[in-house]
Amino acid sequence: MTVLVDDPRWPAHGRLWAHLVSDDNLDELHAFARAHDVPARAFDLDHYDVPEEMIPRLLAAGAEHVGGKELVRRLIASGLRIPARDRR
Repeated sequence: MTVLVDDPRWPAHGRLWAHLVSDDNLDELHAFARAHDVPARAFDLDHYDVPEEMIPRLLAAGAEHVGGKELVRRLIASGLRIPARDRR
């Protein structure tokens, strides 16, 4: 399994946010998130929203930095992607 994090490009609540995903399975993604103090409330069906200031810690813990397009490509390839139409 590889945990991936993209660039913080999404503004909300006065900060920039990135996405944390797995390219293999959600159980390992949740375990990684718990181990690195990513709150459970940050999970959004197939990814965690993480604030910009958390990224260096996640990278030091083994997350792989990728661009947004690569993150989505690998999430789709994993079969874990939840399409926008199913996010209601």
